[in-house]
Amino acid sequence: MSEVDRVVRALRDGKLAVLPTDTVYGLVCGAFDEQPATDLYRLKGRDSIQPTAVLGAGVDVLLEWIPELRGRPAAIAQALLPGPFTLVFPNPAARFPWLCAGRPDTIGVRVPALSGPAAAIVARLGVVVATSANLPGGPDPRRLDEVPGEIVAGVAAALDGGDLPGIPSTVIDVTGLHPVVLREGAGDAGEALGRIAAAHT
Repeated sequence: MSEVDRVVRALRDGKLAVLPTDTVYGLVCGAFDEQPATDLYRLKGRDSIQPTAVLGAGVDVLLEWIPELRGRPAAIAQALLPGPFTLVFPNPAARFPWLCAGRPDTIGVRVPALSGPAAAIVARLGVVVATSANLPGGPDPRRLDEVPGEIVAGVAAALDGGDLPGIPSTVIDVTGLHPVVLREGAGDAGEALGRIAAAHT
């Protein structure tokens, strides 16, 4: 069994993994059941009220699982993704409610520019849940050896993707009339806001 096959099977079985993204190392689980997400929150030491993003293999894949994104949200997503951005969209059907308990009418989505085994794994699964593989308040890991030992010990697989930028994605809330930058990160927020404005025209 290949490394990709092994990680895909583990995630499908409800286990957790650490994967390299285009920004930082991420703690990842399957998206379609609540229990893996609960385990992810517990391992990270994160309050379940905090939102966690759905990470997709492509914008088209996100639209398959969250069809309510068609229209304005899809235009914005296609303008910025793949790339180092997490976008918060309206979620009128309350999909994946265990990922956005604090704001169940919203959902965070991300399509990173992946390569190698991590890209193959996400492509096989379509969508996963992902958050930085750090402890609350801890530094975002740019190398696998910077992922806390307790997290590595709690996952079924941890893939080494070499050195990453080490800066998390830029988070932009586009649920309202005007976009709001919630977190400055790896993506250029000013450029992103310009692309969002252009997507409206």
